[in-house]
Amino acid sequence: MTAHALADAGALTGRSLRHVLRSPDTIITTVVTPVALMLLFVYVLGGAIRIDGAGAYIDYMLPGILLITVASGVAYTAYRLFLDRQSGIFERFRSMPIARSSALWAHVLTSMLANLVSVAVVVGVALLMGFRTSASFGARLGAVGIIALFTLALTWIAVVAGLTARSVDGASAFSYPLIFLPFVSSAFVPTDSMPGPVAWFAQHQPVTAIVDTLRALFAGEPIGAEIWVALAWLLAILVLAAGAATLLSRRRS
Repeated sequence: MTAHALADAGALTGRSLRHVLRSPDTIITTVVTPVALMLLFVYVLGGAIRIDGAGAYIDYMLPGILLITVASGVAYTAYRLFLDRQSGIFERFRSMPIARSSALWAHVLTSMLANLVSVAVVVGVALLMGFRTSASFGARLGAVGIIALFTLALTWIAVVAGLTARSVDGASAFSYPLIFLPFVSSAFVPTDSMPGPVAWFAQHQPVTAIVDTLRALFAGEPIGAEIWVALAWLLAILVLAAGAATLLSRRRS
């Protein structure tokens, strides 16, 4: 983006962030589900789950919980974008001397900031529940980078949903499969404990590679080929979703 477009996106991002701050229940609601899942799996189901070579169960399952946090949070991006469409604010923006892309980027940047705050809150709760990491500073930065890239990719999917939805419920319904996907992955149990067809799907879907990469980074262990698979999935999703959102935005304008 040019300097002019960056300035426009920054101003509109401030507007979106003020909306979020006026309704902090957005972040609270986003955090409630993953925290409830952590409590359920650690204190109710965790005692019955034994994973060879793993330490505390919360260390094993936290990466999947963080992905669920982001998947829950991006639903609000589609919701806010849909409301802006319905209110006619986009038409008003087009009549003003601002970059056309700035309205979409404002929602994207707001989503990134809000979801990273939600992730930080969930990590804080996990620390209170016993989560510990031996990761180096570089590994922690790598984990933050993977989570940020995951958030960015899902945010652009949310933008597509917000641009195409015909109702408020439709704007957020796209997130349900994304929230469910970590449950059919290595997020909570190893994939080899699942039945054949389910294990094959779990092993080859993108969440497993992302979760395994985050788990290795948090544990301070060597990272295998999973990181390249995870990055390939995330970049492919990001390019496709951002491209589709840009085309949809141009057609509507």
